[in-house]
Amino acid sequence: MENVQNISITKLELNNGQVEGLPKNPRFIRDERYKALVKSIEDAPEMLRLRELLVVEHGSKFVVIGGNMRLRACKELGMETVPCKVLPADTPVAKLREYAIKDNNGFGEDDWDILANEWDAEELQDWGMELPMDWDVESSEDEIERKAREFQERMEAGEIDEDDEEYQEFLEKFKLKKTTDDCYTPAVVYEAVANWVSETYRIDRKHFERPFYPGGDYQKADYPKGCVVVDNPPFSILAEITRFYKKHNIRFFLFAPRISNLSVASSQGFTNLCVGAGITYDNGAIVPTSFITNIESDYIAKSSPSLYKAVTEANEKVQAGLHRQIPKYEYPNAVVTAAMLSKYSKYDVEYGVKFNECRYISELDAQKKVGKAIYAGGLLVSNDKAAEKAAAEKAAATQWPLSEREEKIIAELSQ
Repeated sequence: MENVQNISITKLELNNGQVEGLPKNPRFIRDERYKALVKSIEDAPEMLRLRELLVVEHGSKFVVIGGNMRLRACKELGMETVPCKVLPADTPVAKLREYAIKDNNGFGEDDWDILANEWDAEELQDWGMELPMDWDVESSEDEIERKAREFQERMEAGEIDEDDEEYQEFLEKFKLKKTTDDCYTPAVVYEAVANWVSETYRIDRKHFERPFYPGGDYQKADYPKGCVVVDNPPFSILAEITRFYKKHNIRFFLFAPRISNLSVASSQGFTNLCVGAGITYDNGAIVPTSFITNIESDYIAKSSPSLYKAVTEANEKVQAGLHRQIPKYEYPNAVVTAAMLSKYSKYDVEYGVKFNECRYISELDAQKKVGKAIYAGGLLVSNDKAAEKAAAEKAAATQWPLSEREEKIIAELSQ
């Protein structure tokens, strides 16, 4: 049976998948809910004894099976020990997987990307976890890519645009959940910040260090004398990081979420640059970001219009790169597709084609030459029906021309 121990927080590790057969913790907390968890533990620390962390020994450390978010909160509050239930070392990994799901508390949200790719759906259902109704347990990355290509082809063909309801539902279904600990900085944004720090504080960039990267350990990083850490750390352990740098006399200029960095700055004696510029990070999360530093010491908090401008201009470049223009094509009015008719239904447009007014086609001759086709096929209609359709059709960027052969067919249909 498990036993309860007060374990040093330095010997506790978050579940990052280091136990063979046990995927990393699929739970995360958004900023506001994380703040609520921290406050809950701060106001009533005795609750930790009523619901200890669930851990298993792994090498010289203990991996947290249940309570990863509570551990992060305890670290931020500066606790030295945490009550833990220690599972027997010979606990089957199948049981560890089960405990990891069943023990998750109500503060967090499930990272469906981790669950879908690293956890078994049937196991999750067996353990009583309610999966999204539209979560196909057999769906795979290949299926998602196939569906994405399908939408791309339909947009290139001009049958749908980016506002199409089905396309937006697809994006929402497979959108990666955003966590502030995965907010890796776009290069153009980092360059803007680094240049600002260098110019403002007159520090050569050759002294800058970036210890925060996937799999890195900032506490074991090499910090040459006189260096300055200019980087974007995991936001959930910001207070822990700044305490470490303060203890070891390391200068830093760190990205920080706007909603929490003032408390860190005030409690530890650092300067909070209240910028609040929205940054679109590499995982798609848009986070109002400020900065915390110990390079200057006169101010606890100050505005910085020049830094705001530098970050905002850099982020506009990031945004511009995300919104790549997809070429739009317009079919001739003599071509009718199922997608077009569906659009007419949506916008209350009555339109129909009779058997003797059309001929089914899978592609236009002009498309065939460049390896394109009409998605799901279409109808080549008479001049009268083409004229009727023209009133309902939306103009687009490029129009596929009709070949002489197709013009001849239309002429025959129009006699």
